[in-house]
Amino acid sequence: MATHTNVNLVPGGVSSTGRAYTIPLPANWSQDSTTERSKQSESAGTSGRQFRFGIISDVQYANIDDGLSYSKVPRYYRASRNGLARAVSAWREQQVEWAIHLGDLVDGFQPRDESEAALDMLLAEFDRLQRPHWHVLANHDLYNFPREVLNRRLGLNTGQPEGCSYYHWSPHPQWRIVVLDAYDVSVWGWPPEDNRHKEALKILERYNPNEDKNNPSGLEGPARRFVQFNGGASATQLGWLRATLADIAAKGQRAIVCCHVALHPETAVGHCLLWNYQEVLDELQSSNVVVATFAGHAHCDGQQRDHAGIHHRVLNAIIETPPDRDCYGWVDVFPDRLELTGVGELQSSTMSFAA
Repeated sequence: MATHTNVNLVPGGVSSTGRAYTIPLPANWSQDSTTERSKQSESAGTSGRQFRFGIISDVQYANIDDGLSYSKVPRYYRASRNGLARAVSAWREQQVEWAIHLGDLVDGFQPRDESEAALDMLLAEFDRLQRPHWHVLANHDLYNFPREVLNRRLGLNTGQPEGCSYYHWSPHPQWRIVVLDAYDVSVWGWPPEDNRHKEALKILERYNPNEDKNNPSGLEGPARRFVQFNGGASATQLGWLRATLADIAAKGQRAIVCCHVALHPETAVGHCLLWNYQEVLDELQSSNVVVATFAGHAHCDGQQRDHAGIHHRVLNAIIETPPDRDCYGWVDVFPDRLELTGVGELQSSTMSFAA
C-alpha cells in the first residue's frame, strides 16, 4: 500500500494521448541544466526552503513489447519501471520528504491476469523511497482495477460513502496539497447504474457526435476534450473543493492542486482537458490560495500562468521516454516560489508568486 506515515491526512468532505505535438513554452520558462538547477536548489535550501517533494507522471508499465501510441509515438512499456526506479533512487539522494505520481501506473494494455502483480511491483519501487508517496486516480488505472481497489491500494480512500478518490493533506503548517479526481464523472470506475456513469454517458452523447466516444474527430480546440478517456468533477466534488479551499484560506495556508487531467486549455491539447475544467478553474482562481496545479495525461510538458497568477504545469511522461533517458523531477517549495528541477525529458521551471 502507499506509505502515508508522518503526514497530516485530512479526510475529505461530502488514452490514448501522444507526444506528437509541442506546447509553446512561456518566455520566462527556465531551462537550466539539471546539474545547475540542483546546485541552485541546494544553495537555496539554507535560505527559506520549506520542503522538497518528488514528482513524476504516467509510468504506464506493461509487461508487453514496446509499441506506439495512437499518435504513433513510441512507448517503452517494460522500461518504464526502470525509469521509475531511477527516479526513486534520485529522490532518496535529494532527500525529498515525499513524492507524488500524477496517475496511470499500469497501462491499459497490461494483461489483466498480471495487473495485480504489476501494481505490487510498482508500489514496491515507491516503497524504496522510505518516505510517504501519494497517487492520483487516472484512466489507465481504472482500465485495470475497480475504483475501490485503487482507493485502497493507492491510499485514495477518504472514507466517503460514495467511495470518491479526491483528498487533501498538509505536508507543512503553511501548505495544503489538494488531489482531485478527474474521473468522478466518468464511464470508468462506476457501475452502469451509478448516476455518475449515467451522467458521463449523457455528456459524451451530447458533445461527441462520433460512434466511438474515444474519437474526437470533428471537434475543435477544447471541445475535443469530450472523449471517454477523460472525465469530469461532480457537483459534489466541486462543493468539497470550494469548502476545502475556504478552510485553507481561513488557516492562512497556500495550496498546490494535483489532477491527472489538464486543468488549463493552454497547457495541453484539447483532448487532454478535464470536461468541466472551467468550473474547477473558477473555484481555484476565486480562492486566492492556489499557487500552482500539476497534471499529467498529455505526455508532454506544458505550462501557463493564468490571470489570477496560478501556475498550471503539465508533466511529460515516462512511458514515452526512451530507456536511456529519464523523466522525473523534484520541487523545492519556498514562501515566494516553487522550483521544479526536471531530469532528462522533464523541463525545469520556476513558478513565482507573492510571498
